[in-house]
Amino acid sequence: MKKNHTSTAWLTWGIMLVGANLRLPITMIPPLLPTIKQTLGIPASMAGMLTTIPLLMFALASPLIAKMGNRRGNEWSLLVALVILLAGSLLRIIPSLTALIAGTLLIGFGISCGNVLLPAIIKDQFPHAIGAKTSLYTVTMGLIASLGTGLSGLLNQQFNMQITLAAFSLVGVFGLLVWALAFRTLPKKAARQDVQRKNIAVSRSMLAWWIALFFGLQSFLYYSLLTWLPSLWQAAGFSQIAAGNLATIFQLSGMPATLSIPFIAEKRHGLLYSVWGIMLGFVLGALGILIPGANFGLNVVYALLMGVASGAAFAICIVFFQKKTADAYETASLSGFAQSVGYLFAAVGPVLYGFIQTATGSWDLLLWLTVGLTLLMFVAGLIINANHRIFPSKANR
Repeated sequence: MKKNHTSTAWLTWGIMLVGANLRLPITMIPPLLPTIKQTLGIPASMAGMLTTIPLLMFALASPLIAKMGNRRGNEWSLLVALVILLAGSLLRIIPSLTALIAGTLLIGFGISCGNVLLPAIIKDQFPHAIGAKTSLYTVTMGLIASLGTGLSGLLNQQFNMQITLAAFSLVGVFGLLVWALAFRTLPKKAARQDVQRKNIAVSRSMLAWWIALFFGLQSFLYYSLLTWLPSLWQAAGFSQIAAGNLATIFQLSGMPATLSIPFIAEKRHGLLYSVWGIMLGFVLGALGILIPGANFGLNVVYALLMGVASGAAFAICIVFFQKKTADAYETASLSGFAQSVGYLFAAVGPVLYGFIQTATGSWDLLLWLTVGLTLLMFVAGLIINANHRIFPSKANR
């Protein structure tokens, strides 16, 4: 299948703008939580569900999305998902708890589609530029997500919550319009090529389970650390502002790793070196924070180490989806399976870390748990690297 220059350009812009929508609707919410609680009169526990609901939707919807993509076509399925995501974003503008919850559910489904289908679309449409296109969408995703966290509070102060939500929904509008134009430029055969493909039972592959475990552990660590590191640093004696700055460094420092890992993975032993680097980043960062009396500068280093490891771990999961499968059909199925298992596990992480800290009163225990889970993820990464594909031969299908 050959694409013309116009189709390639629109697909590239579409991949970037779809990536821009895959974390922004979630990361823009935390700074708005005080306003949401005050405006809608809801308790803190209900407000906290606004970040948990999307994770649960990722877990529940991912297998269904993979099936839809394999039956109806990945590109078409993503177009429908962007319509649903935009509808959810617009629904959240309405100052109503029902609209807010319904909108968040729709957003969770829409983001799930992008998470599952984009790696498969890249593998299918750009087989000779997988690293470049994967980096394009993952870096855009991280950058826009970080900007959303920083700007949503400022916009809310200058205007109000409804205008802030409406302004960020424009990113969804642009993503939908550009992807629709990209879809129209595809040859009819390309737009429909997945329709007759049967679903692939990746759960029969032991390697698929190892990849799901790796994805689940990196998601568990990322969301747990993102939730509790600010409180941990405050308990260690840093001010609220300093702790917030360290947490921001943790989040932003993953972007260079997210950009570089798809390219490193193409090199000889690149995947193996990446797995080792991820383990060392998490372990050295967590052990460093355990050192009592450390100053702000050292904790910047520890935040950088864990942030780079976190960004690299997410990026290498996308690489696993693409390199450990034979075609776009298997990629979509593996992506859906791993994200279903992984995000269900991740949704437990922040709650479990909070429960352990409350029950024991120890922040050190959470860091030791982080080290233990990192070592388990490291073992899973070594096993994944040692295996070629989830189905070594057609006979296994």
